[in-house]
Amino acid sequence: QVQLVESGGGLVQAGGSLRLSCATSGRTFRTNAMGWFRQAPGKEREFVAAINWNGDSTSYADSVKGRFTISRDNAKNAMYLQMNSLKPEDTAVYYCAARTLSRYTNNMRDYNYWGQGTQVTVSS
Repeated sequence: QVQLVESGGGLVQAGGSLRLSCATSGRTFRTNAMGWFRQAPGKEREFVAAINWNGDSTSYADSVKGRFTISRDNAKNAMYLQMNSLKPEDTAVYYCAARTLSRYTNNMRDYNYWGQGTQVTVSS
């Protein structure tokens, strides 16, 4: 059974940092692009960041560029999202996702595997 499991969410004050992790099991995603998406209450799920299969190319939403860093460790079957200078508008459930292809896109419909999400709440 393929599983993506997020962890690392929580409550943090504005300006603080969190590091999200995504652990994969059931199959290897070492040759697959992966990404982070988020969904705030009452809003649609939106793209946050993506990384290609070997980590040498990344993409970020404009709203998080310069504050968030996506990375992966294929030896550990894991992906990460370092979030710095957090703002209240970053409050959302964060999801990790994986494609069946090696190159990333910013479109959630291109991702085939999804985790259950982890809550991030940023207080002002």
